[in-house]
Amino acid sequence: MQDFQDNLTGENQEGLLPNLPLKCLTATSIIGDKVLNDQDEDLGSIKNIMINVNTGQIEYYVLEFGGFLGMGDKYFAIPFGLLRVDPDKQVFRLDQPREKLKSAPGFDKNHWPETNVHFYEADQHWSFV
Repeated sequence: MQDFQDNLTGENQEGLLPNLPLKCLTATSIIGDKVLNDQDEDLGSIKNIMINVNTGQIEYYVLEFGGFLGMGDKYFAIPFGLLRVDPDKQVFRLDQPREKLKSAPGFDKNHWPETNVHFYEADQHWSFV
């Protein structure tokens, strides 16, 4: 049986790295995280997380890409299975070329489409490599 003393005392009882191997993250710790591709090119940051209210599963991440000082940036619906955690660099990885984001269907941050619509469009566009 697992020892829940941490929960009772608020003190770390498991050593220096109690969250390794990484299993769970809070939504607030994910939102704002950088996303890099496998060539270490900056692909933007996670702006939000969309959760299926019927299953409780993450359906997709909203990735913010491009622009400068909040101008001209574009949002993309990235299916959950395409992002992976890089715990060493504390970033998320998306195995897609930067150029693909430039031509990918996205949406304006001030004009979000119906959430169900861009989820299904995202599944059709991105390749699961």
